[in-house]
Parts: sequence; structure tokens; C-alpha cells
Amino acid sequence: MKQRLVFPRLLVYVGVISRLQILLQGFLLFTFLLSPIAAGAVDITQQIHRPINSSVGGQSRDKADSLLRIGEKQYASGYADKTIASCLRALELYHAIGDLKAQGLTYNLLAKAYVQLGSLKEAEDALRRGLAIARDTKDFQSQIFVLNNIGTFFLQQGEFAAARNSVEDALAIAHGVKNIEGEGLSLSNLGLVTARLGDYNKAIKFKAIKLYENALIFRRQTGDAVGEANTLNNLGDAYLASGNYQDTIGTYGAAMRIAKTNRDRTNELRAIDGLVTAHTAVGRYERAFDLLEQRLTLAKELQNLREELKSFESYAQLYKQQGNYLTARNFYERAIILARTLEDSKQEVQLLDQLTKMLQR
Repeated sequence: MKQRLVFPRLLVYVGVISRLQILLQGFLLFTFLLSPIAAGAVDITQQIHRPINSSVGGQSRDKADSLLRIGEKQYASGYADKTIASCLRALELYHAIGDLKAQGLTYNLLAKAYVQLGSLKEAEDALRRGLAIARDTKDFQSQIFVLNNIGTFFLQQGEFAAARNSVEDALAIAHGVKNIEGEGLSLSNLGLVTARLGDYNKAIKFKAIKLYENALIFRRQTGDAVGEANTLNNLGDAYLASGNYQDTIGTYGAAMRIAKTNRDRTNELRAIDGLVTAHTAVGRYERAFDLLEQRLTLAKELQNLREELKSFESYAQLYKQQGNYLTARNFYERAIILARTLEDSKQEVQLLDQLTKMLQR
């Protein structure tokens, strides 16, 4: 979800990083319930300290920068394994030319990719290295990003107070150094934390919505299209939770359009999922099916079996809700086949359980 920094409690996060093993474990259990992919990771230290032969030594900074940009595009398209390969190669080159700041940026992306793949040890290592470099170089922007990432780990653990502290620290740093991008990100994450607090009552929903709206102001000022789409999706979630379906549909729709224009597949898929839920809730099944068709087409274009599986499951649930159990069964069975292909036994069991319960009706 995100990342950023702050001055007040900065020293506290030496301890926070030491707890990342626990935080990442909980985060991965939450995030990768549907996608436990074997990482096959390469040791980072071994990778960047390999003997540099003449061909590697002749690589330019442009090559390393290009690899990092490629890695970012691969991550946005859902190809975490390819992202890791690009980042490790970029790290090797950045290490050869001694560019610490670029190494820090690469570690941040590498950590997110490892998290996607469920590679706990490697993700923790990358985060430690990224934060250490950010502090050594007094790179406040990177500190802001890392602290926001740490906040999301606390959030997935249900440790809302710790998550809030981390994100507030990030917001304080961003405000102190007048980093508009950092303020937008931190406000968006603070809205996310606020939305998850307590029983999500009316007052909390209102506060979360206001935080998201403020975050959008900063994100639009910096022209951060990906960040804007992400915050719009968060705002859509808040409207959906409050039962405001008109604003929910309008907000998710805006997120989908921005994401599609910028080929931001992660936010595009998330916006479609939100729209399917909202349209289904108000009985607009035809529109929901149209959106699911778009989702499945996109997943196939990306050759992303995980997203195809999620599309089949969504189809099955929608048909089941309409009482069309025969068609629902067909989609459940297609999803189960993909779960087996992905060797995702946990997801396979869950799908089989849903199918069995439906057939017992």
C-alpha cells in the first residue's frame, strides 16, 4: 500500500525494524492468503558483491536507472518475480558506482516485490538496508516511504495505535521538509488507519473520508497519478462502508479511469473490484458482469493466473447470489483448477469449501 517518514519518533523505529519479522509474517498471512508463490530468492549481499567483470564494469548509470524503471513497471503490472530480477541487477550496478541513494530506492521497491511473493526474510533484509541508507544519507523522502510501509505492516497486524504512530511520524517529517508528495501519501495512509479503527462508526468514517480528500489535494498538486488512483480507491472503500453507493461508484470510476490511462494495473483491478461490489449491492447485475468481463480480459492480457483465479471466483459468487448455481459451480471449478496450477493448496481448500456449501443448499 505505501511508505513515508517523520522526525518525532524516529529513534523508536530501530526497535520497529527489529520487529519486522513478526510484522511481515502477519502481513503476508493477510495479503498472500490467495497467492503463496515460491520466491526462489537470491541472497542480496551475495548478488551485489559479486566480482565485477569487465562487461559489468562498463555498464553505465543509465543502464541501472533503466533497470529500476523497468522494475517499477513490472511491479505495477503484478510481476513481482521479474521486479526482483531487475532490482538485483540494478543494485549490482549501483553498488559498483557507489550510489547509495539509488541503492536505497531500489531496496524499497525490492522489499515490496518480496512481500508480494511472500518472501519474508528477503523483504525484511531489503527494508533494513533501505532504512539504514536513508538515515545515513539523511534522505528524508525515503524515510517517509519506509515509515509508511512499516505503518502498513502494523495495520495488517491489527496494531492500529502503532500503525498510526508510524504514519504520523511520516506525516510530521513530510510536513517539516515541505514534501508535498509525502504529505499526500501519509494523509492517505492515515485515512486508511483511521478507517480501520474501532467499529468504524459514523464519526470515524467521516474523519477517514476527510483525510482522503485532503490527501487527494496534495497528490493532484504533484501530478502523482498512481497515488491519486490509490487514494481514490481508499476513498471508494470508505464510501462503500458508509453505504453511500452513488459516491462509491463515482469515486471508484474515477480511480479506474486514471489507472487505465496510466496503465496502473494494480489500481485498475482494485477499482473494478470495488465497482463490482457497489453495483451488485444496488442490484445492477448487468453492469457488474460487464466489469467482471473487463477484469478477466485484463488478467488474461497480463497473463496473470492469480488475477484470473480471482475473476473466476467473483463470477462464481455473483452467479451464486443470483441463484444460478449451475453456472456458479462452473466458475468455482475453473478457479479450483487455477489454484491447483498455482500450487495454492490453501486457496483450493477455501474454494472447495465454498462450492460444497453452495451445493448443499
